[in-house]
Amino acid sequence: MSASPVPTAVAPGAPPAERLPVSLPELAEKKRLGEPIVMVTAYDYPSAQVAEAAGVDVVLVGDSGAMTVLGYPSTVPVSVEEMLMLCAATRRGLRTPLLVADLPFGSYEASDEQAVATAQRFVKEGGAEAVKLEGGAMAQRARAIVQAGIPVMGHVGLTPQTATQLGGYRAQGRTGARAHEVACDALALQQAGCFSIVFEAIPAAVAHELMERMEVPVIGIGAGAATDGQVLVFHDLLGIREGVGARFVKRYADLQDEMVAGVRAYVEDVRTQRYPAPDHTYSIDPVELDAFRRLLADS
Repeated sequence: MSASPVPTAVAPGAPPAERLPVSLPELAEKKRLGEPIVMVTAYDYPSAQVAEAAGVDVVLVGDSGAMTVLGYPSTVPVSVEEMLMLCAATRRGLRTPLLVADLPFGSYEASDEQAVATAQRFVKEGGAEAVKLEGGAMAQRARAIVQAGIPVMGHVGLTPQTATQLGGYRAQGRTGARAHEVACDALALQQAGCFSIVFEAIPAAVAHELMERMEVPVIGIGAGAATDGQVLVFHDLLGIREGVGARFVKRYADLQDEMVAGVRAYVEDVRTQRYPAPDHTYSIDPVELDAFRRLLADS
């Protein structure tokens, strides 16, 4: 890692137009300097625009979009084509954050060749700058993709694509043996050349111990404050969903309630004929209206 400073993407007080695109060396430098890295998911043009305007460092087109956007019961059913559509739409809304795309379940596990081919599609067709895959068992796939010239983000702990095998959507690493497995997964992905690794739903104390061995930026989600950065799902942090979400979610807004209230007010206005009002209509010159009436009568 270079000891020379890398310009930060967001200078204090700088307007959005002056922000520089976030690079992998910059993320590594943030880790070295102890500057927290901010990552959020996005799945389309509007959510990407919000992430851009808010000044986040990394945007993940997560396979969580299977549930938040596409209505699937889990991340497993989403296809490569669906994820490519979400990725390309997100790309069009971004200028500054690094764009990472999840490789969906079943698109990279079979062979190195399959993994590289899928990753290449997300770069060429989706506009991603890096891809993410789950589990230490996929370290060889990660290595193959990195050797093909595509940066890879790893993911350990709770890995939603294999949640059934892990006993459901629950915290991992809560026994000594299981915490050691998580550690081995993380180190295997680091050794494979991943530029960053996500720690999801593991005890904060376990993450703290592991950080001493992590040479690449670690992004936490339900892993405590010792990691180099944090990620949350767009719909979770803004409250665009039902229920309270996972333990680690902090809700910064309740947009679902506001959206329902707004649409309900619109429904009421239409049914009571308060909308549209004269302010919402277009006018026509009386002379032109008379001309139109004559033409209509003659037709």
